[in-house]
This record gives sequence, C-alpha cells and structure tokens, in this order.
Amino acid sequence: MTINRYPPINPRFPHMLHGGDYNPDQWPEAVWHEDMRLMKLAHCNTMTVAIFAWTKLEPAEGQFEFGWLDRVMDLLAENGGYAVLATPSGARPAWLAAKYPEVLRVRPDRGRNLFGVRHNHCFTSPIYRAKTALIDGKLAERYADHPALLAWHLSNEYSGECHCDLCRAAFREWGRRKYGALDALNQAWWTAFWSHTITDWAQIEPPSPIGETSVHGLNLDWKRFVADQTTDFMRAEIAALRRFTPDTPITTNMMGTFPGLNYWRMAPHLDVISWDSYPRWHSGDDIAMASDVAFVHDINRCLKGGKPFMLMESVPSATNWMPSAKVKRPAMHVLSSLQAVAHGSDTVQYFQWRKSRGSAEKFHGAVVDHVGHENTRVFGEVADLGRKLERLDPVVGTTVRPDVAIIYDWENNWALTDAQGPRRGEKGYLDDCKRHYRAFWKRGIPVDVIDMEQDFTSYKLLVAPMFYMVRPGVAERIAAFVQAGGTFVATFLSGIVDENDLCFLGGWPAPAALREALGVWAEEIDALYEHDTNAVAPAADNELGLTGEYVARDFCDLIHAETATVLATYKGDFYAGRPALTVNTLGKGRAYYIASRNDDRFLDDLYGGLDRRLGLLHSFDGALPAGVSAQLRSDGERRFVFLMNFNPTPVTIELRKTPATDLLTGKIVHGLMELPGYGVMVLEQ
Repeated sequence: MTINRYPPINPRFPHMLHGGDYNPDQWPEAVWHEDMRLMKLAHCNTMTVAIFAWTKLEPAEGQFEFGWLDRVMDLLAENGGYAVLATPSGARPAWLAAKYPEVLRVRPDRGRNLFGVRHNHCFTSPIYRAKTALIDGKLAERYADHPALLAWHLSNEYSGECHCDLCRAAFREWGRRKYGALDALNQAWWTAFWSHTITDWAQIEPPSPIGETSVHGLNLDWKRFVADQTTDFMRAEIAALRRFTPDTPITTNMMGTFPGLNYWRMAPHLDVISWDSYPRWHSGDDIAMASDVAFVHDINRCLKGGKPFMLMESVPSATNWMPSAKVKRPAMHVLSSLQAVAHGSDTVQYFQWRKSRGSAEKFHGAVVDHVGHENTRVFGEVADLGRKLERLDPVVGTTVRPDVAIIYDWENNWALTDAQGPRRGEKGYLDDCKRHYRAFWKRGIPVDVIDMEQDFTSYKLLVAPMFYMVRPGVAERIAAFVQAGGTFVATFLSGIVDENDLCFLGGWPAPAALREALGVWAEEIDALYEHDTNAVAPAADNELGLTGEYVARDFCDLIHAETATVLATYKGDFYAGRPALTVNTLGKGRAYYIASRNDDRFLDDLYGGLDRRLGLLHSFDGALPAGVSAQLRSDGERRFVFLMNFNPTPVTIELRKTPATDLLTGKIVHGLMELPGYGVMVLEQ
C-alpha cells in the first residue's frame, strides 16, 4: 500500500485542530478573557470567528469597524490560539437589504422575500457580489499577516436559489452557452411533449409552482445552474481573499449529502473540504447511524482525492433543531468525534463555543453552557477529547487508499427523485448507497464514496447502486475497468437515462458498453406495493456461497441473461424462475447485476463472497464484533487503526498479530482487549 502523507491544513500548526464557532460579537468584552481561560482548559486551539458578523464589521454602508475583531485576534494569538476567519456573506445586514432590495431572494412563486433568516440573498446580484467582495477584501488585507490567521471559512453552508429577473436572465444565458441553439435545447428537454417547444430564449423560465414543473430536463438543468451559480459566487469570494492571502487555505462548510448543490462542482476550487455533522445519536440504532455518518465522512475525504478534511461543525451534546434534542450519552462525544478523525478529518470543531442567550439556537449544545463555567459534564468530555487529540499528531495528514468504491452521484439523485415512475418521489437512492456501504463498514473494509466522473482504475471493486443516469463516457470507462480485471456491481434501475434525463433506446441497461459489461437486458421494472414482497433463491453451489432465501422489496427488474450467468432467481409471482442475480465475464473482470432491492442479509452475503474472492483491504486483521467499526489511516509506512465500539456495553476484540500501541493511552496492547461501551482505541502498527 503506497500512500503519501498530505501536509497539515496549515503547516504553521501541524496538529489536530480543536475548537468551535466563536461569536465574541454577541458578548461584552469582559467575557472574552474568560473565554481564553476556558479554551485552554478545554484543550481547544482554534476558533472559527466572525461567521455572521457583517453588521458588527460594517454597521453602516462604508463605515468599517475592525477594532473589536483586532482585539479578538490578538487575544487568540496571545493565548496560543488560532482563527479560522470567516467571510460574512451568509447573512447580510439590514441596512444593505433596505437600501438595495435586489440583494434579497425571489421565491419560485416570483415574490421577493423580506429581510431575515440566513441565506436570503441573490448570488447573481452585482450589488451583493460587489459588497461581499469589498468586505472580504478588507478582512483579507487587514489580517493577511496576523499570527492568529490559520485558514479562511467562506460564508456559511451555501444553499438556496433565487428566481429574480437577474437569475432568470443568467439561467437563459447559461442555457445558451450549454446548448448553443434552441433546437439542441428542445431536443435535450424533450419539449415536444405537451407542446412545450421553446421558440425564443426569452421564453425559458426556471421551474415554478406557478409555471412549469414537469419538464425533467429543465428541472435538472436548473439544479445544475444553481450549483454553478453558487460555485461562481464562491469563486468570487475566493478571489477577494487570494488577492491579499494567496497562501492561506480556504474552505467552506458543506452539509453532507445536502441535495441542493453538487459538491463535486465546488470541491476543485477549495484548498480543504469541511462539513457540518449532526447525527441523531441514541434515536434507535446507533450502529446504523454510525455507518451512515461514516458514509458521509468518506464522501468528504474523497472530494479532494483522499486529502484530510475538516469537521467544521459538530455538537458536544444536544442539537436543538432536531425534533427531540437528546443529549449525547457519556463517552459518545469522544467516540463520534474520533470517528470523523478515523475517516480522514484533521479537526474536531463545534457549533458552538458558548451558548447564545437568544434566538433560534440558544438551546443548541455548546462547550460553554449558559452557566458560564467549566464544571459541567459536557465541558469535561470536550477537554478529555482535546487531550486525546493532542496525542494524535502522527495521524495528521495520513489517509487511506481503499480497494472499494461506491458511486453516489448528486445528479443521479436529482434525476431519480424527479422521475415520475416506477415510483413517484423519493426512491431510496441515498439509503441504498448507504446499505451497500454498511456491508463493508461491518467488516472493517475501507470504502471511497465517489461520483461517476472520478477515476475507477485504482479499485478492485466498484459498486453503483441504482445507476439510473449514465453521463457520456462513463459506460465506456466502466467497461474498460472490467476488461482490465475490475469487478463491477450494478443494481435494478440502472442505465436508463442519459445526462438530460432522456431514456436510452434499444433496451436497458445502456449505453451499449454498460450492457456488454453486465450481459443482461432489463425488459420491465415491477414496482411493488409497500406490503408486497418477493423472494430471491440462489442457485446451488453458486460462486459467492449465497444460501437460503432473501427477501425482495420495492423494485424487481425482469431481466434476460444474454451473456451473463444466473446466480439466483425470483421465487414468486409470474416471473418466478427468472434471473435475480447474474454475473458476466468481460476480459479479465466480472460484472454483477442485482435485479431487486433485497434485504441486508443478501448484501452481507454477496459482499462477503466478493471479499473472499478479491482479497480486499481490511483495516483490522481480526474479527469485529457487531457494532464495532475499524478504520485505517496510513502514510504508507505507519498504520493507524481506529477501533470504535458503537455499543453501549463493552466488547472483547482480539489483536492476533504483533503488539500495537494505543496512541490515546500510550499502552501496548496485544491478544484479547476489552473495548468499553462507546469506547475507542487508536492503534499504531
């Protein structure tokens, strides 16, 4: 395994970052010195500053007041701390909205919003862009050489869309650049349906409840435009900062699998990826939740090709905006935070440092509660984590190069969700990707989570659940991957539409290269009612060792095995005996087709069989009890294995090979080890 260590987020501080969203602008200066004392006690070293401070920085147009921020930055530096300094574009001042109403967003119903909330601004507005560039540039110029400045934090959770005249005109120009001619646009959007043919560029309108919602190519392109326009606004913010701080790393906090933006479009322009993680721990199944969160951590690691990311926001206890703000049970904070580190984060940061006194997030968890001192359970757990993070310097910059990749593609999700069949609305694409992921997570097999545009050649196994949309060239790259010896797994609802959400002709899966790789033709898709099930029966002595019957729900493809070998068949309904699982050989590799949505036992058995055949990379050499996760980070010479117990009760694990050092305690471990409930070890091998 050849892996090179990445440099720290900022080489000036080659350690794990630990801290939180710090809002000194909400508090009198008398509190700031107490914050510095508490930060040291909590072993926090980095604060994210000034995220929503525009009015404090510019209380009136052209009147800039940086003195308060100077004092905060100086205090951090004097106390050995650092700042991730934010641009304030996530929430505009009231004076700006009052004087320039065009900066406020217009809703899909064409009504303009009043001033309020957070992302309520037009990304296209020249005025908003100019005002943002001005304040960003002044921040960068003023603090370019400040010893506390460690990184830039752009805005906050970019999101939303605007339907104003400026955005609609920009969308028309975006379409003109993409298609060149109206004939090409009409073909891509299939506008002959319902006589919706566009005869003038001015006729194009974004999807709206008072207008068009059923032209799927239009819906898809509008989402692409919103993603591109948001990215362009972000790039303008980056340019304002780069002018004065060309070497200071820049990030923006993403929101996991947030469906409103395609983060693969934004990632190339950022120096480091960061995201905000708010799992619902203790809501029923912490083990399933842990797997789901790990899936998203791995997306964020993959957005920059394996480069460590930042856990920009998490919560040390309760998340107030959930239906029930259940507090983290003892030890869960350390475990869930180190889970992010295990999957590639070089930081643990919180929203928020000190609980706000008022407004929407006054009950959101924080390091410092309303009581104002350090004598709380939560503060103690944060300090404990801080001490542990200080022991993990050897892990900084390390990563993992898995043998397995799962394709989770934003645009595929958009198209699948919009499709009015074979079920309406949500079809479980994200959940299916997570279910396939969980089969590997249980075994301690590292996984990359990528979109369909990424390079496949380094993997042994490529999994593409519900691969509904196939963009140009992707089928050919998959076929080449299989030809060269790779193993590919696809499922029902695959190879159905092109990049414009137009159905392929000539049979599914398509294009031809994908059908050749899989060796099947899907004739029909049976969408089962919620109370319906079928069964899948494996063939005797099948190559994967599948046994018993598996339950099939929701979707059943009726397929023909053209060049593929049948490994399992349906047991019920009129298509009993027809193929339900196939394998096809192409060149040196093999491609599997799963025709139905089957139970988790099927996925466990399937990927267990493929693991045995392919000899996949494991994070840990021993057996993992249920609910225990193993994750690997390495620089190619040193291996760091994170063992994490998501059960509330202790488990016993056996370290079979050479002894290892638990970095969190400094102890040498070997043989049988007890991992406490919600416990974690970081073994250096």
